[in-house]
Amino acid sequence: MSGKKSEKKKGRVKSGSFSDNVLAVFANDPFKSYNYKQVAAAMGVTDKASRSMVLSIMSDLARQGVILEDKKGKFRLNPSELQRLAPKSNYVTGTVDMKQTGKAYVITEETGEDIYISSANTGRALHGDKVKVFLFPRRPGRKLEGQIVEVLQRAKNTFVGTLQLSAKYAFFIPDNSSVAVDFFIPKENIGGAKNGEKVVVELTEWPEHARNPFGKVVKVLGKPGEHKVEMQSILVEFDFPLSFSKEAEKEAAAIPEKIPAAEIKSRRDFRKIFTITIDPEDAKDFDDALSLQKLDNGNWEVGVHIADVSYYVKPGSAIDEEASIRGTSVYLVDRVIPMLPEKLSNYVCSLRPGEDKLCFSAVFEMNEKAEVLNQWFCKTIINSDRRYNYDEVQTIIEGGDDAFREQILLLHQLAQILRQERYKNGAINFETQEVKFRLDENGKPIGVYIKEQKDSNRLIEDFMLLANRKVAEYIGKKKGKQEPKTFVYRVHDEPTPEKINQFSQFVSKLGYSLKLGSRSVLARSLNKLFHQVSGKGEENLIESIAIRTMAKAYYSTDNIGHYGLAFDYYTHFTSPIRRYPDLMVHRLLWGYLNGAESADKEFYEDQCVHSSEMERKAMEAERASVKLKQAEFMSDKVGQEFDALVSGVSKYGIYAEIVGNKCEGMIRLRDLHDDFYYLDEDNYQVIGQRYGDTFRIGDSIRIRVKNVDVQRKQIDFALIKE
Repeated sequence: MSGKKSEKKKGRVKSGSFSDNVLAVFANDPFKSYNYKQVAAAMGVTDKASRSMVLSIMSDLARQGVILEDKKGKFRLNPSELQRLAPKSNYVTGTVDMKQTGKAYVITEETGEDIYISSANTGRALHGDKVKVFLFPRRPGRKLEGQIVEVLQRAKNTFVGTLQLSAKYAFFIPDNSSVAVDFFIPKENIGGAKNGEKVVVELTEWPEHARNPFGKVVKVLGKPGEHKVEMQSILVEFDFPLSFSKEAEKEAAAIPEKIPAAEIKSRRDFRKIFTITIDPEDAKDFDDALSLQKLDNGNWEVGVHIADVSYYVKPGSAIDEEASIRGTSVYLVDRVIPMLPEKLSNYVCSLRPGEDKLCFSAVFEMNEKAEVLNQWFCKTIINSDRRYNYDEVQTIIEGGDDAFREQILLLHQLAQILRQERYKNGAINFETQEVKFRLDENGKPIGVYIKEQKDSNRLIEDFMLLANRKVAEYIGKKKGKQEPKTFVYRVHDEPTPEKINQFSQFVSKLGYSLKLGSRSVLARSLNKLFHQVSGKGEENLIESIAIRTMAKAYYSTDNIGHYGLAFDYYTHFTSPIRRYPDLMVHRLLWGYLNGAESADKEFYEDQCVHSSEMERKAMEAERASVKLKQAEFMSDKVGQEFDALVSGVSKYGIYAEIVGNKCEGMIRLRDLHDDFYYLDEDNYQVIGQRYGDTFRIGDSIRIRVKNVDVQRKQIDFALIKE
């Protein structure tokens, strides 16, 4: 043994490491308070000299603010010191889900659960931001908590809301309640806006020690409550631009309307073949048409003709850049915000009757059993004989007369066979209802009605599904040893077994059964269930929960099939005027038909992710416009009574939907004074603790309109008890 003294004797710690060891005790449980004796015991030291040193170091740490005195002689770690002391493994990244109260949850895959962030620990993060989070040590029986320490990427930099003006500055109050902080606007950045006006504000900075972010008014929308102002506010809120760039408009204006003779000559000519479009009555962008002719061998040739947007919109152009960013057209209550400039969407590309139009077509030779015997994918030119709306075609299907009645009924017959085959193979038949409004000249809703899908809608849908499936199969199916080339698919994952089991147990409580075998067995059982509940009180309940049970469809370069449609291969080929993924599909398909090498998978996957996100935002914007018009429609009906169905439950209240117009409002639990009601989440109901009254999704109730807040798009109901 060397002559050196041992660095550590029993009961003593080397003085050079004392501070680190003391801090480690506090960092191991930052929520707990310690006196110096408890710290010494945790360090494993017992001699008087070492304990005195612990006391001395704790005094120094307290003077420095590293530890805080909770009560006399007992200290805990200053939360700001946690980040400095924590190992790298204590940090995760995620997305902020901000609540109206200012608290938040960070959604991340790294922890397996959401992280709770108190309002004091959200830092400079806003709703949707990608952030870095420091994880606090978990306390027994408590949820995982943390502190946002860095904003890695802003979800958005422009916001819509109302300006509150004072003499030297202004505050901006965002419309979105998830943005739980007001913006400070210096006087020089007010941009001529008046007090109380709706404006668009850009986030300019958020100084480290400032309570509020700083902003700049970039657009004045106008007076709150005005129809145009509110619709523009919705678009800004969901990140859709209010106009096209000058470059895109200039490019569109320069596009010639006349088709060059050489281009016509290079295409398969369908101009003399019976061709029609079928769309909603108020549609202006007709991006699909059907042709029909009988072949010499007795079979039928059905052409699915899609506007050839890729001929006019080239990669890298200003129009293409903007279409890529938008990702989709947005369908608000009173208007369409197109993905492409109007000259393209409503004129040059739109398959208007009596005009020569360029198309990318999927052409099928079919027998009377709707079996596809041959197929072609080719560039074509068409001239539509007639533009029909859905109601006109439905009248023909139901026995009405028409010059093209024979052709339409044959297409209807083939479509029915395709549909039956799809259900036989395991497709799930979700029937959707659409809320529509009758508006006056000022955009005020004067009527609400429910639009349901009929056979005329399904006729078009079935042929579009056929084209989408066949295009995806053509590219996606493996040919010999050659791997499929990069492609854009529309995919839909199967629901998790846990969700399906939970749904099965739930419907069994209502007296129905669900078979949980293979995909086709489950699909047939679901379709049977939907048929059994049709027209019954629980129909709304079961269908809404079934939809929540399913996964969401999205775009991807990795094909996993489409569960809901029971297709192994599926894409979106049929709407390039209004969906950017369809334009990508057209470009890829045409390239591969002409021998192109496989495209850059990473590039197209990034585009798929963005398109899926913009699709989600478009749906949210559409729902927001519907909720706005529903609130406007109900604003003069406060005090009136209606029959309603329970459409949802939460710990705050019962959501109810008025029968006939689907206007939804909330009955707040705090307003129900006859009992104390609590949420039974597993059974989608609230229950009265004392008397046991229950309110379950789908129940029929009677309500009175209590209050309507048009600005917040909120309707409050009062429950009328018999």
